[in-house]
Amino acid sequence: MKIIAVFLFATFFSIKLHSQQPTKWKNHTDMKQVNYIQALENGVWAATDGGGFFYNTSIDSHQKLTKTDGLFSTSLTATCVDGYGKVWFGSSSGALNVFDPTNNSVRTILDIYNSDRVNKQINELRVSSDTIFISTEFGLSLINSKSLVFYDTYYKFGNLSSNIRVSSAAKYNLIYAATDFGIAVQKSDATNLSAPESWNVYNTSNGLPSDIIRKVRSYRDTIIAATDKGLSMFNGTSWQNFLPGFTNVNIFDIHVSNDSLLISHGNTVSLYYQGSLTILFTSPFEIRKISSSSAGLFATSSRGVIKIEDGINYKFIIPNGPGANQFPNMTTDREGNLWSASGKNGAGKGLYKYDGVQWSIYDVARYPTLYQNDYYSVFSGSDNTIYAGNWGFGFAKIKNDVITRFHSGNTPMVGIADDLNFVVITGFAEDSKNNLWILNLNAADRKSLYLLTPDSAWYSFGNPLEQHLTFSEVKNLVIDQYDTKWYAMSNQGSLGLFYYNEKGTYSEATDDVFGYITKTNGLNDNTVNCIVPDRRGDLWIGTSLGVNIITNTSTVLSSTPQARISSVFVLRQQTINCIAVDPLNQKWIGTNQGLLLVNSDGTRLIATYDSKNSPLLSDVIRSIAIDENKGAVYVGTDAGLTSFETPSVKPLESFSELFVFPNPLLVGDKNELLTIDGLIKDSEIKILSISGKLISEFSSPGGRVAYWDGKDLDGKPVNSGIYIIVAYDKEGNNVATAKVAVLQNK
Repeated sequence: MKIIAVFLFATFFSIKLHSQQPTKWKNHTDMKQVNYIQALENGVWAATDGGGFFYNTSIDSHQKLTKTDGLFSTSLTATCVDGYGKVWFGSSSGALNVFDPTNNSVRTILDIYNSDRVNKQINELRVSSDTIFISTEFGLSLINSKSLVFYDTYYKFGNLSSNIRVSSAAKYNLIYAATDFGIAVQKSDATNLSAPESWNVYNTSNGLPSDIIRKVRSYRDTIIAATDKGLSMFNGTSWQNFLPGFTNVNIFDIHVSNDSLLISHGNTVSLYYQGSLTILFTSPFEIRKISSSSAGLFATSSRGVIKIEDGINYKFIIPNGPGANQFPNMTTDREGNLWSASGKNGAGKGLYKYDGVQWSIYDVARYPTLYQNDYYSVFSGSDNTIYAGNWGFGFAKIKNDVITRFHSGNTPMVGIADDLNFVVITGFAEDSKNNLWILNLNAADRKSLYLLTPDSAWYSFGNPLEQHLTFSEVKNLVIDQYDTKWYAMSNQGSLGLFYYNEKGTYSEATDDVFGYITKTNGLNDNTVNCIVPDRRGDLWIGTSLGVNIITNTSTVLSSTPQARISSVFVLRQQTINCIAVDPLNQKWIGTNQGLLLVNSDGTRLIATYDSKNSPLLSDVIRSIAIDENKGAVYVGTDAGLTSFETPSVKPLESFSELFVFPNPLLVGDKNELLTIDGLIKDSEIKILSISGKLISEFSSPGGRVAYWDGKDLDGKPVNSGIYIIVAYDKEGNNVATAKVAVLQNK
């Protein structure tokens, strides 16, 4: 080898591989669904389905909090700010998070989360001196806001059943707890509040308009109760109607601001002040919670926090993020942008695009040409065109933000039998001639495959095996290196894996090849959830009972097809939802129990990630997409998206310049890794002393990046000094070098 002669290498040593765990984890969530708010003098905190955020009204900025910022979970249901300035968040899981804005640290309290209660959701957090009142689905807990130690939990109030839902609680000399069965009030002489007899319970028999109590607050020294049938005030022994204009009105929230009482009902906020009641604001959306301060009046909604300017003017406050927390299908384009579909059957929110910094939403409100928001599948073409399949209205083509829609009215595509215009597109793929293939679910004419050529010619194909089916749900279209189309099919049940090859003759069916593969042929299960060709041309099939690999897809084109099917042992019995292949041909596997990484042939499980050992937002993985040029992996779950970076980066075509960092490299106790970036495929790497002595050698994992641990061939940390990094291809024809300073860190 030429490079050996140049550097006078006489011997070859064993190869050592150095790898690195995923880095730069980041959660991406939609925070439009706001469940609770707390206004401060300079802004407002919000607890949302996608985490927490603070909006600073002074500088018009957002601060987001998710799992990657320290939260235990992002499904937040309540928030408050204690007397020490710490922000408390309650969640649907019962986990409590305490955020300290002075140092951006988060403390997690898991007493409720770890309890044996069935429903642990926290409904409200209320500050009273050094005590936080925690209203939950099973009772009322009290915790010290300074020591974070629980005082007690009250499960039973008077003659009410144990473990009932408490919506809200407050202390005005006595403790008042709002439940779905009336109001529980602490007896004045009670000392042991865990005893049921320490509580009086008031309901409709005591004058309340309803037993369903939303909140209890003190307004001008009078206790006011908000119910689903109006407002009531307490005279010390019984309850009577307050503000008759709200009789039988469902009151969501009340908020006291100086001498004013703010009332949210339906989509309206009303103001009661000095005996006068006025409608302050009416929203297009339902308002569940309200809060005010000198920074303004704020309300919750399904579109973000509403900042109410006056009776007419308002604005939505929402951090930049995806259009929803659902990611059924994703792809990356040639520029590294991530695109995601959103949903079907009315749950769709259009498409979302992430450029690495900002999210952009493509929905009907912003792009009327899209016509309808139920976009369920998305695909990036070789020319960077985006194709998005709609659940009922064909598909959209997006090129440089110009949108063209294809549907039953302007294409040959036929919809379902009950509605020929209802065209459901579940997948796309490109063949070797850059033709676009389109998968049409349950087409009335039994033609599930459509072809759109680069010059806009249309052809339709029906797999003869589908013709006798009354219903054919087709999905997961891919095309292998032989231009065979593979897709999954079911017919009121699972049928297996189908394939079709028209042999390049679009109008001639006599030479077509078609068939299907089931459990009888070796599949683990007939329910096929995903199909992915890898970098060797093998076909990876994700089923409800693990993964199969078809290694000789060309044989299906012969007169006697004999597909060779194997099963991946390390993934047995797993429900496989999605598979993605990285530049090193490793497979990222999405399951209902988390994210798995296996080596190129599936013989070794490399890593397992779930919501407990990583920032993943949920264990249920719906989709995975990979940006090969950045090594970024995007993982879509049923609770939002998580991204991270890996060393698996697409190799360069040829060497230009090596980038090595950190420089200097600290070796010893700190155990830093040196990143070597700028490699070509299957690079060999040698580490030399300044005198030309061989210090270490290893092969790159196959991509653009490799790592050196600062150790020599004997596994010992090297001495301080200057070292030369030499990278070259296997033939020694292409060479690149760099220098790094090494410092002992003892």
